[in-house]
Amino acid sequence: MTQQLTTADFKEKVFNYDESSEWSFKGERPAIIDFYADWCGPCKMVSPILEELSEEYKDQIDIYKVDTDAEQELAGAFGIQSIPSILFIPVNDKPQMAAGALPKDQLQKAITEVLGVN
Repeated sequence: MTQQLTTADFKEKVFNYDESSEWSFKGERPAIIDFYADWCGPCKMVSPILEELSEEYKDQIDIYKVDTDAEQELAGAFGIQSIPSILFIPVNDKPQMAAGALPKDQLQKAITEVLGVN
């Protein structure tokens, strides 16, 4: 199940950018964050795919969603220009951002290659 994140949740579970400008991931497992908006058509195509992936990888990764309309500060902190934007966060490496509605096979490839999950 994907989890909705507020800015406060993000700072607690992922990264507190108020305390540090140097990336420091707080999570215990790799994560994916979907920056979306309710009015965005491509976002609606990605959402059910991320739900499927959250089931398939439920004990291996966390998948979060951030509503860019509701969480403008957070979207601004990551320089979100277009949605959907998907942030892949490995546990011990820098996060990588992908823009656009990625198909399931590309998301799975990123889970393997970027997040190191098989």
